Amino acid sequence: MKPWKGWYHINGNTYGTWLRGDPRGWRARHHREHCDGDYKNPPPPGKYDALYQQSKRLMKHNPVLLDRAAQELAGRALVEMLDMQNIPVIALSLDKRHYHILAKFPDNKVRPVIGRAKKHAYHVLRNQGHQGPVWGKRARVLPVRNRQHQVNVYHYIIDHQKRGSWVWTFKEGLHWTTKK
Repeated sequence: MKPWKGWYHINGNTYGTWLRGDPRGWRARHHREHCDGDYKNPPPPGKYDALYQQSKRLMKHNPVLLDRAAQELAGRALVEMLDMQNIPVIALSLDKRHYHILAKFPDNKVRPVIGRAKKHAYHVLRNQGHQGPVWGKRARVLPVRNRQHQVNVYHYIIDHQKRGSWVWTFKEGLHWTTKK
């Protein structure tokens, strides 16, 4: 599906927080493996325990959960790098384990741009003492269908603030990047 006027809803996770076999449900890339259920209707308890344990054993680092200060640092870094790449962002939320971004892209090359933003956020966190990886692989990129969908996604993202997420919107601007 083509996005409406270039708008996309992008979401992803921190490293190791959503694995194959997860009891909350999971999806294999391109649905190569079938999983009964999803996060709204999880699979029967214990059905994928062996796969989940194997996924955890294969991890080279501990799962990453960002504290509030790290959420703000990483969130600002994501917004900054998207702005440097001339990508208009109207909302971003980041909690301890996942992020959502609503942004407009001039073409359909969304993942490389998001990858650069995640890399920048990684370096910002590393400079503050964070060790190891930060982000899970492959963001989920969903095209926005129309204006109403865009408005719904915007409100969905900013509503994450009620659940403790760090949230940024275009209304706040990039005030932290100005030099005094």
